[in-house]
Amino acid sequence: MAEEGIRVKNKQVLFKNYVSGFPKDSDMYVTSESTISLKLPEGGGSNGVVLLVKNLYLSCDPYMRLLMQNPENSQGLPFNYYTPGSPIKGFGVAKVVDSRHTNFKKGDFIWGMTGWEEYSFISETEQVFKIEHTDDVPLSYYAGLLGMPGITAYAGFCDVASPKKGDKVFVSAASGAVGQIVGQFAKLMGCYVHLLKNKFGFDDAFNYKEEQDFTATLKTYFPQGIDIYFENVGGKMLDAVLLNMALCGRIAVCGMISQYNLEKPEGVSNLAQLIFKRIRMEGFRAPDYFDEYSKFLEFVMPYIRDKKISYVEDIVEGLENGPAALVGLFTGRNVGKQIVVVARD
Repeated sequence: MAEEGIRVKNKQVLFKNYVSGFPKDSDMYVTSESTISLKLPEGGGSNGVVLLVKNLYLSCDPYMRLLMQNPENSQGLPFNYYTPGSPIKGFGVAKVVDSRHTNFKKGDFIWGMTGWEEYSFISETEQVFKIEHTDDVPLSYYAGLLGMPGITAYAGFCDVASPKKGDKVFVSAASGAVGQIVGQFAKLMGCYVHLLKNKFGFDDAFNYKEEQDFTATLKTYFPQGIDIYFENVGGKMLDAVLLNMALCGRIAVCGMISQYNLEKPEGVSNLAQLIFKRIRMEGFRAPDYFDEYSKFLEFVMPYIRDKKISYVEDIVEGLENGPAALVGLFTGRNVGKQIVVVARD
């Protein structure tokens, strides 16, 4: 790595313009024109920068599509939308190059919100976590299993869904970053889990993209009803699930990926089932549970060390291949957690 204080080129993925419909590679572009000093500006600069990091692994996540829309059409959703001409942002793993923060020192590894670029300045550290375990797990896991997707799975299933041994659990998009973890948590807690039987040891599976009648399919697999539904898809899938929920079932709403690229979201017509079956449906976001991150690590690390959790990563090398990897989430191109490798050290 270059010495501190000198300027180096800083390859970046810049956001081109607001997106309508499905995102395309061309909605982003890669440039190497920017340069950056490998030393923090005196006084932190105008934005109060406290960290300079070298990005190693970047996480591709469906929610990033929401940040590509014009804020004027956002229906008041509280997001930090991407700015045309600026680097896109997301969760990733990085190494501290320079620091003015007492909790982080040069050489520390961190995970949290960063830019899609080789080097990033960070001024807000509320969503930045120091990585303590580096010997027994790959660093890339902190972009998925041990990062935002992992705590999403933990919070949504263990807290929101309130599982009990023997519960019948249905996970949509279970081959993705969050779904594969939720299903395995459910199995470890003694639940019956439907989806991705061969890869993760779940009890049964079907490809929702090939099914013509979700309602009939779910009735076949869950004749007694679904106790817990971990929602990633939305739309027609949610409508079918509502008809197949068991009495007093729970739905943890994590995402609705089928709706993110629609100019007019699909309606849900079976909401009356919430009343008749006394179903609890609750949405949540991972940052709401970041203060429980240490508790999450205490829960998951023993399972990882004992090899009781299988974790699949779909890794793409090179920042220049980041836009295609991100867009591929919406066509099912990835299997497992989609990660972009910027550098390995």
